[in-house]
Amino acid sequence: MPTRVHEFIWPDRVIVGTMGLAGSRTFYLQVRAGTQIVSIAFEKQQAALLSEKVDEILDQLMALEGNPFSVPRSTPIELVDNDQLEAVQEQFRSGAMGLGWDPTTAQVVIKAFPITDVDDNDDEDVESPDGIDPNADEMLLVSMPVGSARAFAKRTREVVAAGRPMCLLCGYPMDADGHTCTLPEN
Repeated sequence: MPTRVHEFIWPDRVIVGTMGLAGSRTFYLQVRAGTQIVSIAFEKQQAALLSEKVDEILDQLMALEGNPFSVPRSTPIELVDNDQLEAVQEQFRSGAMGLGWDPTTAQVVIKAFPITDVDDNDDEDVESPDGIDPNADEMLLVSMPVGSARAFAKRTREVVAAGRPMCLLCGYPMDADGHTCTLPEN
């Protein structure tokens, strides 16, 4: 069966948001173009790493001598998106993710594949030349311009940081229902 690709080129909106209380939040990458909305669940660590790597790509482009791309140093104010997630209908939970740069369109490209059961696949983990995992039954492919990518990274960092407060003594997150702090031994 061919891979079903949820492809968004020049999307209206690309955000990371959460549902649930701090400490038990579910993170979603949500993309919208017109009336088409796709939401995939993924881990907090994936969100944090994704925002870091998007910023790294943009910073590398800015430092490139003779760079023809107009990459903003900070988030353009008109691209700030602090709205909540739209209606979430989880398409899949992301396992492997990829990040790249398409110089032909001057866009940052995010690829997300669902978690797959290792036992279901006896083939090698091979990615085809077009970047689609031939063993995945679906994937998310998002291409966004540099300004939107900078805004995406900023918002994602803020969402990740908005979780449980950290204990000043032990450095671990504190739960709303209490926290038992174990100090490290000297």
